[in-house]
Amino acid sequence: MRLKLFLIITILYTFNATASTSKDTLSIDSALITHWEETNNFRFIFTQNSFVNWSAGGNNSISGIAKINIKRDYKNNHKVWENELKTYYGLNKEARRELRKTEDLIELNSSFGYRKEITSKWYYSAKFNFKTQFANGYKYPNKDKPISKFFSPAYNFLGVGSEYFSKENELKVYLSPLTNKMTFVYNQALANEGAFGVSPAVYDNAGNLVTSGENLKVEVGTYVSSEWKTMVMENIKMSHKLILYSDYLNRYGNVDVNWEVNFDMTINKHVTANVGTHFLYDDDVKNKKDINNDGILVPVGPKIQLKQLLGVGVLYSF
Repeated sequence: MRLKLFLIITILYTFNATASTSKDTLSIDSALITHWEETNNFRFIFTQNSFVNWSAGGNNSISGIAKINIKRDYKNNHKVWENELKTYYGLNKEARRELRKTEDLIELNSSFGYRKEITSKWYYSAKFNFKTQFANGYKYPNKDKPISKFFSPAYNFLGVGSEYFSKENELKVYLSPLTNKMTFVYNQALANEGAFGVSPAVYDNAGNLVTSGENLKVEVGTYVSSEWKTMVMENIKMSHKLILYSDYLNRYGNVDVNWEVNFDMTINKHVTANVGTHFLYDDDVKNKKDINNDGILVPVGPKIQLKQLLGVGVLYSF
């Protein structure tokens, strides 16, 4: 009788302890899950021009851009860890002209922030950014010689600083006095030309290669960025992103600029329209031009780069 009573008490105690542990585990797991936010978006932007007996003339054309954005963000009272993967690729086809690339991007962003007080909007922060492309790039119509390739270039930023983050205003401002920038040019032919700011190859008077071009350029400098999103009208949201960088070691004060402004118009749950501009200036990227009309592209110096987009898209979240 005592043995049976002991066994019953032991079983009840074990079950109760297990249930309590499982409950605590579920509670902890639920707490962890609620700190994570996931976003998965696929967008296809489409534009088309078609002409039939159009007296003013015109070329039929069609273009499409596929964009995938994946985000994984962790937030609690003191810590914020944001991660984002972007992959974009676009093509254009015009009558009597070859298929041309219009968009090409692989980008990974990771940002970690810590604040002492939960009421503060300032964080001690560290940021990482990596960027490259999928396919060869060309100076059209010349397709004999690529001017960029996968990992040629690739850019890597890693730095520490402070970030102001206002969730209600959707505003971020990041200030870093110490950020490392690395530029990779793994294609040796491009590296030998000194493309994207790496040291070029050295040749003797007979044109023989003496020293190959460098595949890596390392910089350390100041990095400033800001991001802001706001509803300018009903169903129209503007997003702004500005990045400024200046190298301490090489002509400090020459500022690289990367500025994007986009207007996203929501038509319904799955149909959107987009108007955007992308402004770039990099002192290390020398614009190339055929100055002798011989098909040979010669570096002529850095120039402002500008890209514009207007299109209607289909959005799918998963």
